[in-house]
Amino acid sequence: MSYQKPRILNDYRDLLWSLVPLILIVVVFAGLASQCSFAAKGPTQGQIPHFDAAAAFTSDARNMPFPIRNPSLPDGWTPNSGSRDTITSAGGGPVSTVGFVSPQGTYMRLAQSNATEESLARFVLGSRYASGTEQVGDQKWIVYSEPGEESAWIADLGQSRVLITGAGNNDVFTVLAQAISRAQPLTP
Repeated sequence: MSYQKPRILNDYRDLLWSLVPLILIVVVFAGLASQCSFAAKGPTQGQIPHFDAAAAFTSDARNMPFPIRNPSLPDGWTPNSGSRDTITSAGGGPVSTVGFVSPQGTYMRLAQSNATEESLARFVLGSRYASGTEQVGDQKWIVYSEPGEESAWIADLGQSRVLITGAGNNDVFTVLAQAISRAQPLTP
């Protein structure tokens, strides 16, 4: 005769012992379906998607109501994404964005717009405020930096504002800022 204790006497240990077989079954099925890997090596960089930044910049130069610049970046910078958006708040306007992976493997985003600095900063960065400046060549960049957040730099280029943000260090920001400052507006 089997003994079954009253339900009132069941506790968390009984729950754990009933879950162990289920967890083992799930692990076995995931392993059989090749959905799990038990390798001890760390993460590896995957394939960077191909994105034709030159074609995107050319198209944006034809379709945007402000000058678009195509920065000439050193070898190792890989464009991987792009988009267009519109800032609908006061001082807003269209935004052209292209993403790059730097030679160090960090993602950097370049946004160009005729929106005001404040509107562009709020649209991309939320509620962060300017925390300083960086001088790169003849161009002054307003720095938005907050602990635990990606830094961002914004420059006023006359008819447009440029925002760069990403996971790169100060050297990566400087390379991208120099390339933007040197780039001439594309002719539509």
